Amino acid sequence: MFEKPQFQIDTIETGLNYGRYRIEPLEPGYGTTIGNALRRILLRSLEGVAISRVRIDTVWHEFSTVGSVREDVTEIVLNLKRIRLKRMLEMNGEVRAHLYVRADGQPERVVTAGDVSWPTEVDLINPDQVIATIDAPDGVLDMDIWVTRDRGYRPAEAQETYALGEIPIDAIFTPIQKVNFVVEHTRVGQMVDYDRLIFEILTDGTIEPDDALARSAEILMDHARIFADFNRQGRDAAAGASPFISDEVQNKALADLGLSPRVLNALRSRQIDKVGQILTMDPDQLLSIRNFGPRSLTELREKLAEFGYLPEGEVTAFDGAGYLDQAEEASDEDGEDADTQEVAEAIASLRASGASGNDGGEDDAV
Repeated sequence: MFEKPQFQIDTIETGLNYGRYRIEPLEPGYGTTIGNALRRILLRSLEGVAISRVRIDTVWHEFSTVGSVREDVTEIVLNLKRIRLKRMLEMNGEVRAHLYVRADGQPERVVTAGDVSWPTEVDLINPDQVIATIDAPDGVLDMDIWVTRDRGYRPAEAQETYALGEIPIDAIFTPIQKVNFVVEHTRVGQMVDYDRLIFEILTDGTIEPDDALARSAEILMDHARIFADFNRQGRDAAAGASPFISDEVQNKALADLGLSPRVLNALRSRQIDKVGQILTMDPDQLLSIRNFGPRSLTELREKLAEFGYLPEGEVTAFDGAGYLDQAEEASDEDGEDADTQEVAEAIASLRASGASGNDGGEDDAV
């Protein structure tokens, strides 16, 4: 029998944006299974924000140069890709940042990520990241930068541009720079084939390694939960068909309700002898049982209501007249069938009793 996992997770080393963890003891083979799954999620599924496109003043495409700037547009784009941003507030679509720097008479002016006016939705992690160098005393660098939230990686070809001169950028959204794991053997009692998983995570500074590991496990659980629940819907529906009935009542014998022998024998012919079985069946299913007609159904539901096993108003909601009409139509189609003939006789009896009641009412009125 497979028991609930009893392994432990220990942090054995930490550093700047780095964490090393030991997970043990794991069932044989589970070190590779869990390590592979978490590694793929960490590298592909964690959310982040990144620069998705840029527009530089007087530049129309990425194979251009910028006046009074040492780097060409391609180098500037590569530098922008290295800027790491952390989302601080909820982002609805894209947000835009702006950069405007003048040399102000300096022979050389280094422009960094810290010179950009970033929106409040994001926080800059590496303000010293160089963007470009202005190499003329009267030089100016003016650009708009768009920041997008996503996960994984999106190439420049997949980025959308909305105006002439906007240059798409390969966006690296994942906050994880490196993930590695090693599986070793460990001892549990006399067993020496259990797994020890050593896990290493290096982030870009926008998320702590501990948080990244926990978030990746949550994503894995969300996916696994769908597999765990895919065949429970029918069982839950059956179990919850009568939420107002306890387990004790659902197992109560129908014979204890005081039903007539005719009704009990008809139900027993289909191995139906518990209240819980009746509560999960539709009237159509019950009427399809041999020797179980509309009057038997009415008697059964009245007894269930008498013992408090049906919701208030459930019995009155049963439209006996409708079932009588359906049964009468069936009897017209096949008069030789014994069940149908029996239902027809029940219909005639019920209609006769109804007619007598109406006549009596009329006599009383007179």
